[in-house]
Amino acid sequence: MRPNATLPLLAALTLALPALGVACAPSSPGNAAPAGEPAAPPAAVAAGAPPGPRGPVPASAASTGAAAASARGAQVSAPSPAAPEPAPSISADEAEAILFPEDVAAHQAGIDACRRGDAGAAGPPSPEHERVRCLLALRYQGDAQAAASATALFDGNGSVAGLEREHQMDGGYRGILHLVPELPVRAERRHLEWTAAAMADVDALVADLAAAASSPVRYRHRAIALRYFRSVRARTPSAYATGWTVAYNLAGSLHRSADAVRETLFHEIFHLNDSAHGAWSQAALSPIFDGIVARCGTRISCLTPYAPNETLVKGGTYYAFQPGNGVGEYAAELAIRYYREQRAALRGERLGKAPFKCGPPENARAWSLLAAEFFGGADRVAPCHEGAPSSPRPRPGADR
Repeated sequence: MRPNATLPLLAALTLALPALGVACAPSSPGNAAPAGEPAAPPAAVAAGAPPGPRGPVPASAASTGAAAASARGAQVSAPSPAAPEPAPSISADEAEAILFPEDVAAHQAGIDACRRGDAGAAGPPSPEHERVRCLLALRYQGDAQAAASATALFDGNGSVAGLEREHQMDGGYRGILHLVPELPVRAERRHLEWTAAAMADVDALVADLAAAASSPVRYRHRAIALRYFRSVRARTPSAYATGWTVAYNLAGSLHRSADAVRETLFHEIFHLNDSAHGAWSQAALSPIFDGIVARCGTRISCLTPYAPNETLVKGGTYYAFQPGNGVGEYAAELAIRYYREQRAALRGERLGKAPFKCGPPENARAWSLLAAEFFGGADRVAPCHEGAPSSPRPRPGADR
């Protein structure tokens, strides 16, 4: 989970809640995954996250004759490559549960009509995609612009923008938080529009990285359940993630601009991918992270060259190294830095500071490990050279 904060540049990060779920916060009741989807992601092609490393495809069982033929100099054809596995998707039944988690009865007639594929007599079920579009129109009726944004998001990215369940969340030092479902419509419609724009931006970036990758990209960023809510008399948490679901707070202090929302979503989706890759950050980055912490503790001056981002916890240290956050938050901050720099390279924009990989050797190792695990080793950022922009001063502490 990204930290909540109030920063001059509107790019603050929220403190992580106790690690009770896949990312940084517990899942809501009945929502361990989007509409019953397991925590481990379904296999996907291209930009999706496949289950795990594949071994070589075994040869045919009729190998004895082939071996003899090979010994005689005959050429044995290689085994056929495995057929691509389906991309991740949200089924119509899952979409129904995401869009109507608690108020099915109030919309039963419309839901039934979407199931039939018409508004009247009984008939065969409608195609999955059209049924989800029908459900979106039903959920967002009364706000045509929001309905259009939610439909475009589903058509383009496969993600479904629905509702979180009402529940109490243990917010640690913040106390018990009361979260209630609320749609991003009318005055709050900008949040849905920012979400749709963010997911389209990530789609474009991952496609570009896939074209430059030396191996398959294994970063799922599509078919995400998006559940909107509001915290009562609070502005935390801004977002949390578990089971291919990202919950988004319309009152979150972080959600003040399209840029902030885009990075928040990328941060949370990284947590989902990290978990789906077997808690990758814990195994891969702990030696680097632990070494930095052992050397610097919480001293800001020592940590500055190693911090992926500049945000400081009020009264603490860099968010990436704040005690209690752990290596998972360092990894998610590293993922944001990777995203920012790859995005700038794709757009031909000059970085405002030296590339992260051009700092201490620990930075380059962490950068390379993340790129190899999730993005096929792709790196559009130019090689390091002398005279690169220097790193800026850390941002002042914020009210978390």
